[in-house]
Amino acid sequence: MKTNLWNGFIDVVKREVVPALGCTEPVSVALAAAIAVEKLNGTVEKITALVSPNLMKNGMGVGVPGTGMVGLPIAAAVGAIAGEAKAQLEVLKNITPEDVAHAKTLIDAGNVHVGVADVNNILYAKVTVISGDEFIAVTIADSHTHVMAIEENGITTYIAEPANTATTTKKVNPFEGALLEDIYDFALNAPLEDIRFIEHASELNDALSEEGLTGKYGLQIGATFQRNVDRGLLSGGLLTDVLRRTAAASDARMDGAMKPAMSNSGSGNQGIAATMPVVVVADFLKVDKEKTIRALMLSHLTAIYIKSHQNKLSALCGATTASMGAVAGMTWLLGGDLNKINNAICSMIGDIAGIICDGAKTSCAMKVSSSAGSAVKSALMALDGIHVTGNEGIVADNADASIRNLSALANGSMTQTDVQILDIMVNK
Repeated sequence: MKTNLWNGFIDVVKREVVPALGCTEPVSVALAAAIAVEKLNGTVEKITALVSPNLMKNGMGVGVPGTGMVGLPIAAAVGAIAGEAKAQLEVLKNITPEDVAHAKTLIDAGNVHVGVADVNNILYAKVTVISGDEFIAVTIADSHTHVMAIEENGITTYIAEPANTATTTKKVNPFEGALLEDIYDFALNAPLEDIRFIEHASELNDALSEEGLTGKYGLQIGATFQRNVDRGLLSGGLLTDVLRRTAAASDARMDGAMKPAMSNSGSGNQGIAATMPVVVVADFLKVDKEKTIRALMLSHLTAIYIKSHQNKLSALCGATTASMGAVAGMTWLLGGDLNKINNAICSMIGDIAGIICDGAKTSCAMKVSSSAGSAVKSALMALDGIHVTGNEGIVADNADASIRNLSALANGSMTQTDVQILDIMVNK
């Protein structure tokens, strides 16, 4: 048991599992705008934003909380007018209808411009706010809250330390030398008080799920399941409950509900996918609080581990990999051991590998529910000793190797897929 890894595991979960109000790509634009306005002396008259292709893809069609609108222009405008920079990914938590009306006025007057930047950063947003001759530019890059640079009237007043220093690399990669079995050992044996904080994920995402079931958000995937249970066309039970409650949280989040999600690896949907299936299984089995907490930690840390092998944003749908974290927690709750968790993850890679990410939008709830369904299926198969083997496709003989194979696709040939997806989206 490699207990020397445990502090790093705790640190990375605290860093990667945080509350986020709204889709994190437009929110990062809103955050940059809010930080810039803090340094602006006058009233905002114009806003320009240059973003990476991947950020544009994930910001074009998603609802911005509290605005009733989609896209990056409203995110930039309302972030500049009423964003709270210190709230980080909850930057829009206190906006009012008056703030939204002001933001719409700026947009309607042609004073908000968003374009694609020619940059190598996967995640990049440079937002400039202008008042008369005064202008402030804030650049966020590489993670949704990482301020890379600040310019005030053409003078660079802040530059972040290079991200490739030895200390930074050590900070962001606690998985060097770690395998799935180390995550399993940690989740099951770490002192409960050291990991109790993960319980907040269930509180936030379950509240978001309830919102999705009661409100008319997005494509109403979760509510559709519920309506058809009520009609007698679907039966209740574990699978239906996982699909219903997980999809509902994504419905609400993607359509701009004013409730935060607990994110994972910079994504609210990934946080939902890693949380809700585990919560539903825990509720179904009526397990105690400690077992729920350990299952949630196993899920979230496994999801981060898988994502750590991949680019921050890619053509591979992040809900699929986060659900591979969920299958670890679910399989354990259902009585499975490490071997069965290995097999369940391999089955999921054999099932849903290669689902594309074509931007953040309401239909993401469908991919979230499909991934959650695959997790249930793979967990139940594993419990019966059935799984996709290393003789099939990209699946290897164990989960660690299968994860590396999946990530090779995401970081390799799927980078061209990403280019093609964006080209299709912007030329529709």
